[in-house]
Amino acid sequence: MKALRAGRAAALLSVAALALTACSSADNGDSDNGNNDETSQVSGTLTGGGASSQEAAMGAWTAGVSDVAPELSVKYDPVGSGNGREGFLSGQYSFAGSDAAMGEDEDATEVCGEKGAFHVPAYISPIAVAYNLEGVEGVQMDAETIAKIFAGEITKWNDPAIADQNEGVELPEKDITVVHRSDDSGTTENFTAYLTEAAGDAWKYDEIETWPSEIQAESAQGTKGVVGLASSTDGAITYADASATGDMETVKVKVGEEYVEYSSEAAAATVDKSEANEDGSIELDRATGEEGVYPIVLVSYHIYCNEYQDQETADQVKAFASYVISEDGQKASEESAGNAPISEETRKAAQERIDAIAAQG
Repeated sequence: MKALRAGRAAALLSVAALALTACSSADNGDSDNGNNDETSQVSGTLTGGGASSQEAAMGAWTAGVSDVAPELSVKYDPVGSGNGREGFLSGQYSFAGSDAAMGEDEDATEVCGEKGAFHVPAYISPIAVAYNLEGVEGVQMDAETIAKIFAGEITKWNDPAIADQNEGVELPEKDITVVHRSDDSGTTENFTAYLTEAAGDAWKYDEIETWPSEIQAESAQGTKGVVGLASSTDGAITYADASATGDMETVKVKVGEEYVEYSSEAAAATVDKSEANEDGSIELDRATGEEGVYPIVLVSYHIYCNEYQDQETADQVKAFASYVISEDGQKASEESAGNAPISEETRKAAQERIDAIAAQG
C-alpha cells in the first residue's frame, strides 16, 4: 500500500471551478499560456514517460507548448505510471507522468540531487467502471458489489447482488469477464484504493499497483489495451480513465443514498474536499458519502526534479511544466481528454515550485 506522506499542507484544492484566472505578468512574468521572453528562447527535445491515462492530454500539451516555445519538442512514452517513475528515477526520462504519487521507497536524490523531486497535479479525471453488455444500459452498483466482481466472487451478470440494485433492468445470465491492467498502473492503484476504502471487507487485496495474480481474469497493457479488450468481449467489465472508454456503458456508483454517474464535475468535487501534501501530492477521501461526488477518481501527476544536471534541461522542463498548468494548457487538455482543470490555488502553488527549478551545482 502506498505509504502516507507526512506534512499535509493546509491548502485545499478547489477544482470545481473549471475556469482558471492566470496571474498577471506583473505578478510573475507569465501570461495565461505560460509564455515569457525566456520561455520563447527554449529549444531542444524534452523526453518524459509514464501514465497512459494522460496520452490524449499529453498530445494536446506537446502540440500546444509550441505556441510558447516554438523551438521546444516534447516526446512522451505512455508506458504506464510505474514504468514512467522507474524511467524517471533511472534518468531515462526528464519527467514522469504518474497516476500515483511516488512512494517513500522511491528515492529521487540520485537523479535529482539532494533536493529530490516534487509532484504537480496536472490531470484530474474520473475512473469509469465500464462494461460491455449488449442491450443493457444504466447499471448501478455499490462499492461492495464492484469489489466482489473484480475479486471474482460475483461471476454472473444476473447475480442477486447486481439485480437488487437494478430493478426493472433485464440482466442476462451471462458470465462476467473481468479485464484488468497487466502492467504496473497508477489507474489500478487509484481504483483499488477506492475499493480498499469504500468496500470494506469485500476487497481483501489492499491498495495495489499490480493486479493480484490469484484473481482469475483477463488482462491487457495500458488504458487502450483494457478498453480494447473489454470492448470486444461480450460480458466484460473493466476500469479505465473515463475519457478513454469510448462507446462502452459505464456503471453508476453508489455514494451515500444515490447512484452517481461519472463526470469531470463530480470527480472535481471529490478532489475539492481533499488535502495537498508538502510534496504536491493529494490525499483523497474515496469513502465520502456526500451528494454529487464521484469517488473513483485519479489525480495524475507530472513529477519533476527540483534540480537538473544541466541548465538546458532545467529550462526545457520549466517551459513545458508552466505551459501544462497554464490556463491555455489546461483548456487544451480539457478539450482533448475531458479532464477537470486544476484550480487557481493549485496552479499558483505549482508555479512557485516550477519557477524554483534550477541546475545542480
